Amino acid sequence: MRAPVSVVILTLDEEVNIGRCLDSVAWCDDVVVLDSFSTDRTCEIARGKGARIVERAFDNYANQRNHALKEIDYSNDWLLMLDADEVVPGEMVEEMAATLTGGGEDVTLYRMRRKDYFMGSWLKHSTNYSTLWFGRLMRLGRVWVEREINEEYHTDGLTRDLDSAIVHYPFNKGLSAWVEKHNRYSSMEAELLVHGGGYEWKLRELFDSDPVARRKALKALIYSMPGRPLVMFLGRYFVAGGVLDGRAGLMFCLLKSWYEYLIDCKAKELRRRMRGLPV
Repeated sequence: MRAPVSVVILTLDEEVNIGRCLDSVAWCDDVVVLDSFSTDRTCEIARGKGARIVERAFDNYANQRNHALKEIDYSNDWLLMLDADEVVPGEMVEEMAATLTGGGEDVTLYRMRRKDYFMGSWLKHSTNYSTLWFGRLMRLGRVWVEREINEEYHTDGLTRDLDSAIVHYPFNKGLSAWVEKHNRYSSMEAELLVHGGGYEWKLRELFDSDPVARRKALKALIYSMPGRPLVMFLGRYFVAGGVLDGRAGLMFCLLKSWYEYLIDCKAKELRRRMRGLPV
């Protein structure tokens, strides 16, 4: 059974990843690559595998995803939104086909988890796999995206979760690329932290039945704590069980803690500049 789904893949210089990603959606008859003017062979590879190319200059993640949702025509009512370093396994294709064929009109957004791999290992614990959900399968015209980074998916209908997970290779472009990307991310997060980005939380939200709402509230709580980078390392490595992910888990937890520390450093820099002080 073929899933009645179109696919859009967001790219920027993804020649090392795009081929594998496109191969995993070869079952789809309507694949679009939304490219941010790559300078490598990304578009050439995508065209060679039959994908349509749409180009848009990148400004932020929410705008890019909303452009994919609102400004591109698709042949199906449902859209699966991917990044180029992600792969759709066969069991997810089967689940989407079965779910959408028998699903009700009220469900407009399906969330899924993501299996992150690093150094050949699945980071099952370090990445909080069991509690981290992404809204990626959506009914066109019923979903929109908010927040410039670490985006939030919203819908006017019902949300459900899929059992299967996307496979993710976040380090496949190299550690240098990961560091460069998270250097940019940390600047954006620092701006949100200083100028306001929805980090308020309420106690009852920590016990919400929705795992996405609980995670959002927990993140807001942790962002209000002193020593947050250390708190997050201890939480990832010991509480969540990152220690069970071996050496790859330790490396990942340390890298994520460095990222959190960079956010704090940049937030402090911004506050000093706002007061007219040197850095």
